[in-house]
Amino acid sequence: MAFIDGTVVNIALPALQQSLHATVVDVQWVIEAYSLLLSALLLLGGSLGDRYGRRRIFMIGVALFSLASAWCGFASNVHELIIARGFQGIGGALLVPGSLAIISASFSDQDRGRAIGTWSGFTAITAAIGPVLGGWLIEHFSWRAVFFINLPLAAIVLLISFYRVPGSRD
Repeated sequence: MAFIDGTVVNIALPALQQSLHATVVDVQWVIEAYSLLLSALLLLGGSLGDRYGRRRIFMIGVALFSLASAWCGFASNVHELIIARGFQGIGGALLVPGSLAIISASFSDQDRGRAIGTWSGFTAITAAIGPVLGGWLIEHFSWRAVFFINLPLAAIVLLISFYRVPGSRD
C-alpha cells in the first residue's frame, strides 16, 4: 500500500489540482507531506515495532494508513488533502519497516532470503503497477478512487496479520 501510493498519486495530480483548484505549490505538498513524514519517521516506526511488537505496530500503521487514505479520498480542499497525506506518511512509516521485520522474524534462515526476495519483488511490481492502475481509476471513476483502493487492501492485510502473523519483538 505504501509503495503503490507513492506512484499512483502522481498520476492523479492533474485531476486533483483541477478539482480542488490547487496551485502548483499545493500539489507539491500533496506529494511532499507523504514523503517527508514517511522518510522522517521510518526509523522510529522500526524502533516502535522492536519495542512494542512488530505485528502490533504494523497493524496500527496499516489502520492509520487506511483511515488517512479514506480522509484523502473525502478531502474537500487541498489543505485537508495535504494534512491527510501527512497522516498517510505516518502510517507508512509504521507499516513499512514492520513488514520487513515480520518477514525476518517469521521465516527460518534458509527460507528468509526467498521471503525477502518475494517482498522486494512485490514492492517493485506495486511501484510499476501504480501509474497504470491510477490512470485507469482516474479515467473510469475519479482521482479520489486512487485513495479508496487502499481500503479493501488494508482490510485484507489486517485480517491476514491478525490471524496468521506471529507477534515478535526485540
